[in-house]
Parts: sequence; C-alpha cells; structure tokens
Amino acid sequence: MSSLSLRLPDSLHAKIRELAARDDVSINQFIAIAVAEKASAILTLAYLEQRAKRADCAAFDRILARVPNVPPLPGDEVDGETTAKGPNKRVHPSAGARRKAGRKGKPRARRG
Repeated sequence: MSSLSLRLPDSLHAKIRELAARDDVSINQFIAIAVAEKASAILTLAYLEQRAKRADCAAFDRILARVPNVPPLPGDEVDGETTAKGPNKRVHPSAGARRKAGRKGKPRARRG
C-alpha cells in the first residue's frame, strides 16, 4: 500500500469527515472508495467508447428489422412520455421489413 499526502480545503475536509462518520468508515477508507468509484466511472466510459467504435449500424438495423411490430405489454408503454430531448419516439421497422421477417420459412399465398 502506498501513502499520499493530500491538501484539502477545510470545508471539504469537514464534509468528508461527516460523510465518513455517517458511513462508519475512516476518512482514508472513504477517500479510497471515492477515488475507486471515480476511476471506475472513467474506465467504464473509455471502455464503452471503444466498443461504440466497433459498432456495425447495418447489422443493428438488420437485427432491429426482425423485431415484430406488436403492442407493448401492459406497463411497458412509452407513448406520450417525454424525455430531456423531447417526446419519446418509438422505433419500428419498416412495413417491408416486417413483412419480410414475418414470411421466414413460409411460402407466400397466391391470390387467384
């Protein structure tokens, strides 16, 4: 284990002392946990950014097109909800993609 000298403003030190006491841990343990949480958040963001660079949007669209167009289960509805960016827009595959996905393995009936 290594040692680190850290200068903190008195007000922050007092707040950390209060929070550590509330969690029933030492100030050192509280700060170590806080640093670990911050490092984890930064490393997770870097990992997700790397994964996003490998994304295949065409494959995503193909997979999404296979999702059947059925109403959501009760309680899973999102129409009418709003987000920070505005009204929620539901994503549905195109009608052609739905027809194509629904015909897999079934011959098309002929009218006649």
